[in-house]
Amino acid sequence: MDRIHLYDKILSPLLTEKTTNLSSQNKVVFKVRKNANKKNLKKNIEKIFKVNVTKINIINKQKRTKFTRGRKVKISGFKKAIITLKKGQSIDLTTGI
Repeated sequence: MDRIHLYDKILSPLLTEKTTNLSSQNKVVFKVRKNANKKNLKKNIEKIFKVNVTKINIINKQKRTKFTRGRKVKISGFKKAIITLKKGQSIDLTTGI
């Protein structure tokens, strides 16, 4: 499998206050494509980062509208994956994908 095909399901890491707190529990959060599934993500992450994945939770964030400066703004939905790693392993997101 080409290196390019490994990266096509993973869009970017999500770096928020909540996701950085999850790193103490050996969890990493990624923004993934709409057609991504658990089996493909597990294979790709294990090959790219050379870690053991124990569990994957996928959450589908719905699109919504929000008021900004008195106007309605549409915010697009996305899919995110919470990856639980084997105890003692971690992924360094500061180096880049």
